[in-house]
Amino acid sequence: MKQIKFILSAFLLSVASSVLAQTPKNVEYVFTEASDLNLIGKIMEDTPNPYHRVDTCKYKGFTAGENIQVRCSAGLAVLFETTSSTISVKPDYGYLNRGVNTMGISLRGYDLYIMKDGQWLYAASKAPADGREENNLVLIKDLPQGVKKCMLYLPIYSELYSLKIGVEKGSGITPMESPFRYRVGIFGSSFTQGISTSRPGMSYPMQFMRHTGIQILSLGCSGNCKLQPYFADVLCDADVDALIFDAFSNPSAKMIEERLFPFIEKIREAHPDIPLIFMQTIYRESRNFCTSNDAFEQAKMDMASELMAEAVKKYDNVYFIRTDTGENSRESSVDGTHPSDMGYLGWAESIEKPVMKILKKYGMK
Repeated sequence: MKQIKFILSAFLLSVASSVLAQTPKNVEYVFTEASDLNLIGKIMEDTPNPYHRVDTCKYKGFTAGENIQVRCSAGLAVLFETTSSTISVKPDYGYLNRGVNTMGISLRGYDLYIMKDGQWLYAASKAPADGREENNLVLIKDLPQGVKKCMLYLPIYSELYSLKIGVEKGSGITPMESPFRYRVGIFGSSFTQGISTSRPGMSYPMQFMRHTGIQILSLGCSGNCKLQPYFADVLCDADVDALIFDAFSNPSAKMIEERLFPFIEKIREAHPDIPLIFMQTIYRESRNFCTSNDAFEQAKMDMASELMAEAVKKYDNVYFIRTDTGENSRESSVDGTHPSDMGYLGWAESIEKPVMKILKKYGMK
């Protein structure tokens, strides 16, 4: 009888705890501007719009498309703590992308992680339906009681004028101190921006960041990472401890030949003492049966290998590392060019050891 009473009491306690954890149906939300919390991942911290990566009034030379791209919030995340049982967002967009080779959640949506036992775990992800702006997009309900440490990734290919985070009235929301170390900038192509990911936190820079605890500041620009001098201007002014380059995915072999050394020299002059880590581009599966594409891609890779072999000898603090998309590389493509989440995981894993080894030489552990 005592055992039955104990089991019944435990059951009732469990039910009571479950009820307490449930979010009321008619929630009254209180909103906080995300940039008033802790916005991380910004390569240029003084942009007039906090969700822009580059101030396009200050830095000139970008094409119309590049202007849009650097104003998108790829690689940005908000850190906060809350006791709320529910979390929502209220976005105000300047530009919405509706591309076909990337999920809408990644292009214009939100990706929430919550820390548990010292690890970032996926919690929720959502985007406005059909690209429409919604007054209040609820990401998750029925969160457990207590303080939750949250990281919310912002859209990779949409521009935000404002983003308000909603929590239940009477609960708290405060900035969370960043657990990520250093400021490591990364300049690259659509791969770096995260095209073909399912959600914003699955690009290879963001996966690398969660795995290593190194803060990555993304300047991924789809199709437009071609060693241009005006992008070098931004990188020269960036406050960074190291720079990583996905520099050989977009330019042709001829562009690489003409632009690489002047690009390196310009950045080396501004940052003489930090590591500049260049990555080889990945194999694209569209090469498998298209002979012209295969020749074009191989010429790029060969030119990059040839010139970087010279560059690492010619310049101090310049490195060249290899990349791949993991053991399932032949099954990782979404569209023949961009990897899936699985492929980006392979990319992040392929660079983790060499990048961390280089950073360690400069006191970054």
